[in-house]
Amino acid sequence: MTPRRAAEYALVGVLLLVIGSLVLGQATGQPVLFSYVETGSMEPMLRPNDGFVAIPMAVAGPVRTGDVIVFDAVNLNGGDLVTHRVVGETDGGYITKGDANPVTDQDSAEPPVQDAQIVAKALQVGGRIVVVPQLGVVVVTINDGLSGIQRSLATLFGTRALLGSQGLAYILFGFGIVTYVLTDLLGRKSGPTRTRRTSRSGIDDGRAMGRVYVLALTACLLILVTGSMTVPAGPQSFDIVSSSQDAPGIRVVASGTSETVRYLVPSNGLLPVVVFLEPATEGIAAQPSTVYVSSNSVRESIVTVTAPPSTGYYQRTLVEHRYLAVLPTSTIEALYRIHPWLPIVAIDALLGAGVASLGLSTLYGTRRVRSRDLPLRERLYRFFK
Repeated sequence: MTPRRAAEYALVGVLLLVIGSLVLGQATGQPVLFSYVETGSMEPMLRPNDGFVAIPMAVAGPVRTGDVIVFDAVNLNGGDLVTHRVVGETDGGYITKGDANPVTDQDSAEPPVQDAQIVAKALQVGGRIVVVPQLGVVVVTINDGLSGIQRSLATLFGTRALLGSQGLAYILFGFGIVTYVLTDLLGRKSGPTRTRRTSRSGIDDGRAMGRVYVLALTACLLILVTGSMTVPAGPQSFDIVSSSQDAPGIRVVASGTSETVRYLVPSNGLLPVVVFLEPATEGIAAQPSTVYVSSNSVRESIVTVTAPPSTGYYQRTLVEHRYLAVLPTSTIEALYRIHPWLPIVAIDALLGAGVASLGLSTLYGTRRVRSRDLPLRERLYRFFK
C-alpha cells in the first residue's frame, strides 16, 4: 500500500471518528470527544453551530478560572447542558458566564456550578478555543437521518431495542455484517482474476481496504458502546431546601432530618448492566449502592437525602457509574474499585477484540488463499480504487 493510499485511509478513519462522536453526542445529549454550541452566548469565540473539542473531565484536569466548561445546568437552558466560561470560584462552587452575556449565570438564578455537574472542558490553545466552524449543522443533519432510520427499523421489527445509542450500535453492527455478506456474494459472481499480477495487487489493496473497514467499524462500535455506558450515567442532582418545617415530597426537608426517594435504574437495552451509585456530596446515600439490571428491565434503589442543621438551599449529588455486564459482576466491581474508567477500558477491549477478530477472520479466512477465493479481494480493490 502506497503512502498516499495510507494517508487517505487514515483521513477516512479520522472523519469517521469525528462524525461518529458528534452524532453520538447529539443523539444522547452529552458531548463525546466533540460538541458544538447552539446559541450565541459565547460569541465571538463560538458562534451558533460552531464545534469544539470536548475533553472529558476524567482526563481534563482541575478546573481553573478562564476555562470553558460544559456543565449540567440546574435552571439555565431548561436544566440542559450549557457551555460557558468559568469567571470565578467561591466556597459554594464555580461562577460561570457566557462571553456575550452581560451578567453571570449566578446572577440569573443559576446556583454555583459544582464539580459533579461538569462533564467536559473545551480544548484551548494559547487561551483560545480550538473551533471547528459550523460542525453543528453537519451533525444535526446526519443525526436526523440516523434517527429516521432507527425509527423506521424499530417500527418495522416492532421493537424499541433499535432506538437510542445501543440500538444504533446494533444497527451499525448489522450493517457491517450485511455488507460483508453482500460483498462476498458479489465477489464470487465476478469470476476469477485474469493475471497473477492483477490478482496480487488486488489482494493486497483489497486486504488493506478491508482492514481499514474493519477498524473503522470497530472504532464506531466502541464509541457507541462507550457512550451507552457513560451517557446515561453521570451526576444526578437532588435540590432541597432545609427548612424549619417539613413539607410533602423531597424538595423541602426539615433541618437535620432525612427523607427517602425511589431511584429507578433501567437497563436501556438488550444487554444487562451493572450500576454503581456513589455519593458526590455529603448528605446523600443509596441502598443498594450496587445494582444489577437484566436486559429490558428496571430495578430501583432507595436514595436517602439528609438536610443540614442550617436552613437554606442545598444540592445533593449522586454519581451513577454504568457498565455493560459482559464481564462477571465481581470482575467489574474489582476494576471499578481501582478506577471507574477501568471497567469501560476492559469492556471496550473485550468487545473491540471480538468485533475486529470476526471482521479480520472474514477478510483473511482460516486457510491459504487460492484463486477461487480472490473475487472478494478483487471486488474490494476495484470498488475502492
